[in-house]
Amino acid sequence: MDTLIARTERPLYVDLDGTLIRSDILWESLFLFARAHPLQFWRVFGWALSGKSVLKAELAARTEIDVATLPYREEVVASLQAEREAGRHIVLATASNERTAQAVARHLGLFDDVIASDRETNLSADRKLERIRSQCFGRGFDYVGNSRDDICLFDAADTVTVVQPDRSARAWHRASDRGSRLIADRGHLARSILKAMRPHQWTKNLLVFVPLALNQDFFDTALVLSGIVGFLAFSLAASSVYLLNDLLDLPADRRHKTKRNRPFASGAVPIPLGLALAGLLLVTSFLLSALLPIEFTAVLAVYMVATTAYSFVLKRMLLIDVLTLAGLYTLRIIAGAAAAHSMESFWLLAFSIFFFLSLALVKRFVEVADFGEGVTRSSSGRGYVGLDLETIGQAGMASGFASVLVLALYVDSAEVRQLYDHPYLMWPLCPLVLYIVVRIWVLARRNQMNEDPVVFILNDWRSQIMIGLGGLLFLGAAYV
Repeated sequence: MDTLIARTERPLYVDLDGTLIRSDILWESLFLFARAHPLQFWRVFGWALSGKSVLKAELAARTEIDVATLPYREEVVASLQAEREAGRHIVLATASNERTAQAVARHLGLFDDVIASDRETNLSADRKLERIRSQCFGRGFDYVGNSRDDICLFDAADTVTVVQPDRSARAWHRASDRGSRLIADRGHLARSILKAMRPHQWTKNLLVFVPLALNQDFFDTALVLSGIVGFLAFSLAASSVYLLNDLLDLPADRRHKTKRNRPFASGAVPIPLGLALAGLLLVTSFLLSALLPIEFTAVLAVYMVATTAYSFVLKRMLLIDVLTLAGLYTLRIIAGAAAAHSMESFWLLAFSIFFFLSLALVKRFVEVADFGEGVTRSSSGRGYVGLDLETIGQAGMASGFASVLVLALYVDSAEVRQLYDHPYLMWPLCPLVLYIVVRIWVLARRNQMNEDPVVFILNDWRSQIMIGLGGLLFLGAAYV
């Protein structure tokens, strides 16, 4: 591979954020602190008012970034290795706090020196240039950077490599007549953003149509349109939560064998962009909810509060996490009832909480199993260890069977006999649901469940057949 820049006697200064890594240490530290100390996050604003250097120092003192799992740019690292083998003097020059910068340098073993921000000085732009010039004693230097803050260094350096530049740095590169080198990712940002939003997970929000279907309002155009708007509102709100959740889960995701490839964990999508997109999706979701009854907006607000609490705190609490997930699924059904101007059925809510608790336990079972037998609470980012797998499995199966028991009692209830002309046709629903529950647990224990169980059920053709047969049974009981 060609070396990053020409091998000369000049020292080579390399930026960290956005250049050596596909992320930003300040943003990483902010989300680490928010996850570890959510009730103290208000302190961040005071530190920021004291200056960026103080903010970085305070965050560095209170967080521990796993530098081994940071999304390093392979091409840059490989080129630096070649430069070092050629005897080049290489310096890590970054505006990130010196504590993290030193940790990165120790991990890579490629740098002869480190210059970085401390509590008094934010070493960016002109301050960085002054420090470099003071070290070079009037001799030239070469520089590798990526952003608008680096333009003054580009102008002063003898040779320049621009890495995945922002708009200003890219404009400088195009206008430069010095033959600066460009290193840019080949990925598609729009595709990565869409992946981060997880539109495939939107199938979960089809639950808002359940009350509409059970009330047999298939041909009421107004109610169907209300259901569609409710579906979109919940989908956008859910995507905003997925984005926030991934940002809070960066350390755990990077230690996971598959989640390390997620857009934020891999650095394919910048953290600030993800945060801005999450806010935009949330605002759009509530604007859509304004088209529906106020009860729907209230349920959506409860959903957002609960899911935010889940992202920050509850997801790391033993059993509270799965109970919360089951409740979030049930909230979708309640929201559907609000959109359709109908009352929630006690039987439906009871079935929902047990059925979705079983699926939530499947999700946690698979996650813990993926980490291996030696998984700990700190390594998984959850409240479970390897010894809990059997208990999770037993609780999940029991909850699934409890949902079928509720369904059986519902089929034999006076409410069903009033609603349906032939309620006995609904009895086969019980073995159909049993098939779905037991099969998904069998696959989980075989390590063949590689996605969210709710999404799996909605996309799996065997489960789709069971759901289709169940729908036919409902129609038969109502109209035959």
